[in-house]
Amino acid sequence: MASGQQLSPADGLAQLSFVVQGMLEHRAAEHGLSIIQARLLGVLRDRTPTMNDLARLLGLDKSSVTGLVDRAERRGLVMRVPSTTDRRATLVSLTDDGRALVSQAAACFEADVLTMLERLPARDRGALSRLVSRLLAAHAAAQGIDLFPAADVAN
Repeated sequence: MASGQQLSPADGLAQLSFVVQGMLEHRAAEHGLSIIQARLLGVLRDRTPTMNDLARLLGLDKSSVTGLVDRAERRGLVMRVPSTTDRRATLVSLTDDGRALVSQAAACFEADVLTMLERLPARDRGALSRLVSRLLAAHAAAQGIDLFPAADVAN
């Protein structure tokens, strides 16, 4: 891109999302995961949601989440546990195998992103991280989702 030229925010974010999505698809496939399975495991890294919460976090209907969790459970990546506070609720959490898989896939994906970001000065990388975090936290909060939940409290 010639000096002084830049994309609009919409075009820039759309094109960046395509690049990042491609990296994520590649790493998920390397670990035998679809994108939605990778999203499921990513959500479960730092929280133990109910099935209903999981549907809301993933933007899927409950029946789709049930099938997704069923498949991940058959692979030994997640487990369902009854809530200790609500007998009607079922929580979903990573198994040790699921945690190992998501950690490995996330490390590979992060390396891909860091390689791409090395083209920016450190100050710009820090600014980008702060801006993206603020933008995503505000978007999540508008949907009633805490993007940065505190350590899981026993449910």
